[in-house]
Formats: sequence, C-alpha cells, structure tokens
Amino acid sequence: MSNLEQILTEFYQEDVEYKTLGEIATEMYRGAGIKRDQVTKIGIPCVRYGEIYTTYNIWFDKCVSHTNEEKITGRKYFEYGDILFAITGEKVEEIAKSCVYVGDKKCLAGGDIVVMKHNQNPKYLAYALSTTNAQTQKSKGKVKSKVVHSSVPAIKEIVIPIPPLPVQEKIVRILDNFSELTAELTAELTARKKQYEYYRNELLTFGDEVRVVSLSEIAEIGTGSSNTNEGLEHGNYPFFVRSQEVRYKNTYEFDETAIITSGDGVGVGKIFHFIQGKYALHQRAYRIKILDERVDAKYFFYYMKNNFADYMKMTAVHASVTSVRKPMLERYPVSIPPLDEQKRIVAILDRFNVLTNDITSGLPAEIEARKGQYEYYRDKLLNFSGEKK
Repeated sequence: MSNLEQILTEFYQEDVEYKTLGEIATEMYRGAGIKRDQVTKIGIPCVRYGEIYTTYNIWFDKCVSHTNEEKITGRKYFEYGDILFAITGEKVEEIAKSCVYVGDKKCLAGGDIVVMKHNQNPKYLAYALSTTNAQTQKSKGKVKSKVVHSSVPAIKEIVIPIPPLPVQEKIVRILDNFSELTAELTAELTARKKQYEYYRNELLTFGDEVRVVSLSEIAEIGTGSSNTNEGLEHGNYPFFVRSQEVRYKNTYEFDETAIITSGDGVGVGKIFHFIQGKYALHQRAYRIKILDERVDAKYFFYYMKNNFADYMKMTAVHASVTSVRKPMLERYPVSIPPLDEQKRIVAILDRFNVLTNDITSGLPAEIEARKGQYEYYRDKLLNFSGEKK
C-alpha cells in the first residue's frame, strides 16, 4: 500500500460531513470599494479584488497595497483566518477565486470581494475551495462574457467536506509541503530569468564597431487584416492578436518567417513572437519580415525583445492607448554584427530560453510537473466520498 493510500485510508475512517459555506460561515459580507487612485504606499493594508487573481495564491500574510483608512466609506475589514473571494472576473473558470489571510494585521477588503469568517482551519478551507470540484461549483451557471459575476448567495451554496480539525491540520501539512517545494523551484526559476536577462543584455549591447541600420533597410513591415472576434480557441493556424495569448483561425494570411509585435494596447512594446510558417494576424499587429541575407531573423527577434522598450519610450504615441506607428518601426535602429556572431548569440540565447521558458524541459517542466502532482494529491486528499481502501 502506498503512502497516499495509507493516508486516504486513515482519513476515510474519520467522520466527514459535507456542508455548504453558508453552514460553515459565522459571518459573510461584501467589501467596500477602494479606487485605484486611493491605493498608497503606506496606511492600512488592503486588498482589491483583482489582486486575488494576480497576486495571491492559496494564502498570504502581507498585503501588497495600502490605503488611507479615513478616505474609504463603508469600510469592511478582514483579519487572520478570513477567506476572501473575488466575485468579479474575466473568466468563468476562474470566478470566485479565493485565498486565506494568515497575517496579524487588520486589513480592508475592497469592492467585489466577499469576506467569510468561520471556525475551521483557515488553510484547510483555502485548499478545499481550490479543488477542481469546488471551482466547478463556483463556475456553475455563470455566463461567459466580458465580465463574470458571482454573489454572496452563490458562494453560500458551495459544498465542501469538513472532517474533524485534527484531520484538517494533517491535510494542510501535506499540501503545504507540496506548495513549499513548488515555491522553491519558482524562486530558482526567477533567479535564472534575471540571469538570462542580464546575459541577453550583455550579448546584445554593442559599441561603435558594429554597423547600425534602420529597420526599414533590412525588413518588410506590415499588418494583418483579421479582427479580434475572428479568433478561435482551437484552429488550424495561430492567430496573433494584440495581447500575449495566441488565438487560432482555420485560414491563414501569411506563410513566412516573421517577428510579430503589437501596434497598440496592453502588449505594445512588450509582446513579441517568432513565427515560421502559416499564421493569421490582427489588423493592429505588425509583422516584420527580414529581407537582408546578412541578418538572422532569430537574432533580430532577440534584439528587438531586448532593446525595443527603450526606443518606444522615446517614440511611442502616449494617448488613452499607447501605440506604435509604422514610421516609428521603420526608423528603429538595429545593430548588425557579422552573421557568424549573430548565430552564436542566437545559439546561446536559445539555450537560456529553454532553461527559463520551455515547459517541456528544465525548471519550467519540473514546476509544471510539481503543480500537476500537487493538484492530483489535493483533489485526492479532499475527496472523502471516493472508494475507501
């Protein structure tokens, strides 16, 4: 019998009740609005609902944001052990993401957050509410649109297993160990990425001895003709829109080796793709096709990723939406070392890229494997209705 089977056997022998959060909660209420311009560097700690999606995981003990308490009307607080739910989001499958606060300070809950107080093990509830089953319940009946909403009544209906507190504590210890291992790997990966960025900058910074040309001298620059609403979740060809997420289409516009970058929006100056083959392109995204035989396309891809942000600061149009115009791209100065040196740089950066970004090998692959293992054990440990060993 495996260790997991022994643990499950022990847990299944315990009395486990399935309860709704409405039965578990001693109090449940919504937070009060904290506007973006009310966030400060000092003041009372606070959480805005978007941070639950972007910043916090299962638990947290410090808030990244603060605010002036006196300027918030209808203040709603949370403290150690409270569960926070984000009841507004962009994706049905992520709505009502939750986390537990295990810090020692009293904090403010922003709007579109539901606070739940209880008498259970805080981390146990956080783990139980992150399972596949719990998320399915959170998503039930939600309609996919630009903004997805949940509510206090909907959250109260979520059902989770409630074993005795000693069993809850054992499960927390097991899952904490998985989380700590993943966190250690993630920290190491972050350090490697910083090292990669340092070496990339060193390799792609040149002196006066290297020829500098305008991008228009070595490349063809154009846009696509597709609209965002033409994108599919699955399809025959990649469709590059203006954000980092690649969509798909069943028809293509280009068949070539090119560098793709956004013309405006959140991805401008930040998002770059290297494509070889057939693809479709948004009408406000740029394709850059290298025509000069003395320039390696992959070299230019790395060069642009490393240097374009600085150029954009001086040339981009900063209105309600930051944008890059074609003439700005045409004037973009590119340093061109000898072709052999370009290929050497590409070989080095390709290896670094695999180590830091490739989810099929190296640390990223190990982190993905650990996350998968953690999710498997989490769902197994928290499924007390399964077959008893």
